[in-house]
Amino acid sequence: ELQLVESGGGLVQAGGSLTLSCAISGFTTDEFDDYTIGWFRQAPGKERERVSCLCRADGSSYHEDSVKGRFTASTDNDHGKSTASLQMINVKPEDTAVYYCALKKSPRPTVNYCSLKYRPEPWEYTFWGQGTQVTVSS
Repeated sequence: ELQLVESGGGLVQAGGSLTLSCAISGFTTDEFDDYTIGWFRQAPGKERERVSCLCRADGSSYHEDSVKGRFTASTDNDHGKSTASLQMINVKPEDTAVYYCALKKSPRPTVNYCSLKYRPEPWEYTFWGQGTQVTVSS
């Protein structure tokens, strides 16, 4: 079974930067191309919300308006390790939340799977990491 382990969270001042990592294990590096990677966050008392979506099958990606231009999702599949990252710059206090990475199988064939028109909801993802806390101080 796939396992996802996030790291990189912590306390950061507003305007600062942070990079979250998600180490993925349990499949071959070739199989990584079959998956869509989502980043989500959940602040206290709020519902889990989408942050970004990245489909390795068709190369599409989408970042929600709340983070667009400040957060960048990426993946790496080198040296036998599969990882997803979320680079965060110019962070704001409202970015404070527990951040989760998640995986789901991408439909085949697919074109522009992650887009404004559509991107998967949290319930559509099969595998989840344990979450990492990001706290932004003002």
